Amino acid sequence: MNAARQVFRAPGRIAPPVKLRLTPLLLIALLPGCSREGLQADGGIYATRTACPLVGIPAGTGDITLFNPPGRTDAVALDVSATMTNLRTVCQDSGADVISTASFDVVAVRRIAGPARQVVLPYFNVVVQGGSDVVAKRVGAVAVNFADGALRASTSGQATARVNRSVATLPDDIRRILNQERKPGDASAAVDPMSDPAVREAVARATFEQLVGFQLTPDQLRYNVTR
Repeated sequence: MNAARQVFRAPGRIAPPVKLRLTPLLLIALLPGCSREGLQADGGIYATRTACPLVGIPAGTGDITLFNPPGRTDAVALDVSATMTNLRTVCQDSGADVISTASFDVVAVRRIAGPARQVVLPYFNVVVQGGSDVVAKRVGAVAVNFADGALRASTSGQATARVNRSVATLPDDIRRILNQERKPGDASAAVDPMSDPAVREAVARATFEQLVGFQLTPDQLRYNVTR
């Protein structure tokens, strides 16, 4: 069975683009719920881990710029620019699969007001395991409709990722190591459990990210990075 599967839905008006990483803590509580999340306690800080994938927009893929004629990158040739924003997610953390539905808005601006026009922008939805392994990818599109004489337009899109719960769940032995109580003065309190390669690898294998951004050409990505 694949670790992750993806389903795209048609863009529609449906109700922080930061790529996140786990941070080692002296004490990590991996129990369901979040009533103690962020609270300081003897031996460290409680943080709640969830099977839901972390959601973000990779650097350099949150903007797209179209030029006319293609191949030019000067201001006179700028046609349409768009930004992906307001990324949010709803996660169903129950059942055999963990289902993450990411929604986002796209705000576009054209340089010259003209007749009504539709611009179709491609975007990707990727599931990454362990911070580096792409286990699923799909490409969709959103349509931005400029009204007659309007310079600005906006739309929204949505993509869904499914992650197998068994793959996103830490083994019991790793849970015990991370949940072990560490009191000040104990030798174990001075050792970060994430410094153990086996623990670190297990946490990475059970950690997934859902990354959404514009599907850029090499030239478009180069423009975003160098502008």
